[in-house]
Amino acid sequence: MGDPNQHYAELKTNCIRDKTLFEDPEFPAANESLYFRRPPPGIVQWKRPAEISSEPHLFVEGISSHDLNQGVVGNCWFVAACSCLASKPNLWKKVIPDWKEQEWDPKHPENYAGIFHFQFWVFGEWLDVVVDDRLPTINGELIYCHSKTNNEFWSALLEKAYAKLSGCYESLEGGNTGDAVVDFSGAVAESINVETGEYFKDQKKQDQLFEDLLKVYDRGGIISCSIKPDPHIIEAKMANGLVKGHAYSITAVQKVRLGHGLLAYFKNETIPLIRMRNPWGKTEWKGAWSDSSEEWSKVGDTERGNLGITVEDDGEFWMSFADWCKFFTEADVCRLINTSVISVHKTWNEVVHFGSWTKNADPLLNRCGGCANHKPTFLQNPQYLFDVTKELDEVLISLQQRDMKMHRKFGQGENISIGFGIFKVELNRKYRMHDILTQQCVGTSTYINARTVFMRCMLPQGRYVIFPTTFEPQTLGDYMIRVFTDVDSGCSVFLLKHSSPRFHAGADPYVIIYCEGRSVKSNIKKDTLKPEFTISAIFYRKKPRKPITVEVWNSNAVKDEFMGQVMLSGSVKDTTDPQMLRLRKRGRHMADEMPGSISLRIATSTQLTAM
Repeated sequence: MGDPNQHYAELKTNCIRDKTLFEDPEFPAANESLYFRRPPPGIVQWKRPAEISSEPHLFVEGISSHDLNQGVVGNCWFVAACSCLASKPNLWKKVIPDWKEQEWDPKHPENYAGIFHFQFWVFGEWLDVVVDDRLPTINGELIYCHSKTNNEFWSALLEKAYAKLSGCYESLEGGNTGDAVVDFSGAVAESINVETGEYFKDQKKQDQLFEDLLKVYDRGGIISCSIKPDPHIIEAKMANGLVKGHAYSITAVQKVRLGHGLLAYFKNETIPLIRMRNPWGKTEWKGAWSDSSEEWSKVGDTERGNLGITVEDDGEFWMSFADWCKFFTEADVCRLINTSVISVHKTWNEVVHFGSWTKNADPLLNRCGGCANHKPTFLQNPQYLFDVTKELDEVLISLQQRDMKMHRKFGQGENISIGFGIFKVELNRKYRMHDILTQQCVGTSTYINARTVFMRCMLPQGRYVIFPTTFEPQTLGDYMIRVFTDVDSGCSVFLLKHSSPRFHAGADPYVIIYCEGRSVKSNIKKDTLKPEFTISAIFYRKKPRKPITVEVWNSNAVKDEFMGQVMLSGSVKDTTDPQMLRLRKRGRHMADEMPGSISLRIATSTQLTAM
């Protein structure tokens, strides 16, 4: 893990003053930093870059996604993430801070001290990780992630810092590209199962997925993909040139114009294509739209020039999106969510909470109740309240558990299965839910033993509670929940539940609930005879004998018109089932009926913690 007591500038100054090269006591050049179970294939010698190449550099001719090749360890997922990082200057300059100062300077060799530092976004904050530059080699060659050019070292040093963060190099085997991209950026990760989604068979779903990926790509997001592994062969190569169990970085998502010359512009015929890179730096797709395939003859020279088509086996290739949906089984989509106020794209309002699933013998204090399958304990989980203030709005929710890779050395380090549920609640609710009465579950994420679970949903105006949970009760752990809603929050209106009065034509009805001087008002339903108010309210009553009143009004420009009311005793003995009640007049004539009726539910409890 990054040691907060290791300060790069201070350590470097001391080394330059003492004319020594830095040796990191926190991550020594020893076997414990390499592996905990399976040693690398050969005798390892730790060498500094100057012992590997005569003229070492962090970057040779800049930084690009073509720089990288995979080593002998199964860390293609990390190499794919580095490949994505290299194409985003706004990201790599954060991960590789003061890169000009860190670069080797042939004019001032005395400024080199064998020390480098990198920054990773760990559980909601940027962490600075210091390393020395002693790198593991076998027969003089780097054994892990390295650059194609043998005197370029940014990727090998970055990986060393990431291995330090994870405990050792072996802990980096079999990771997830999306997780590494999040650690490089603070992005929000979503895993898409392309196989179970059956996008290949369903053209409408396929078109929608392409539009989604195109939007993410155009807004600077990062996408990677893979084909599920062959259980018997590690990274098995298929006849079509693709490799199973292997991470690819997506380097372009584009609608490519077909045809030649002016005709191409008038016809405006396009095909959705996707470009990706194999971290091996070789071995490409051999099917349609591959480097020298005949399909490219359908594309004009100008368009081909714009796309930068190359024929060499450099590991980068194009595919049609339909073929991609057919062969790839998983994709990791990392959105760089824009929370900046000055922007041409949609901006989001982000709220971040940190919490823990903890155990307590008192059910009111227990916070590890498991998922909704465990009804008796489900409400004994952390609960988070948020409002949607527009009529309908997109909400993004990301639940991330603490990274476990550093515990792999000790025989642990597996993710726990996590997920969350979302409930629509009374619009004036301020306290935890203790029972599910009229509240409605409007969404449940998948439950999976991944580091992050993500969900996008469209929610109507109202107040909501999120329950982040583990799958099984009594499972402990730390989490971070991020909720993104539209910045334009408009005006908050607190609302009622399932009422459907019937009216004469042209009414614009709304509802007000009164209880002991407090009231909750619904929004207005325009021009309807059968309005449905999917709204609710919660009250704490001091005088249980005083009735609760529900009034129905018709909104008018000059003066609103009273359309009827119902009075509810709200007794503990009353039914909690939906009731259909006739609307009545007010004041002295409250016994007289009015046209229309209202359907609602009411639940009363003498226990504060029962709701």
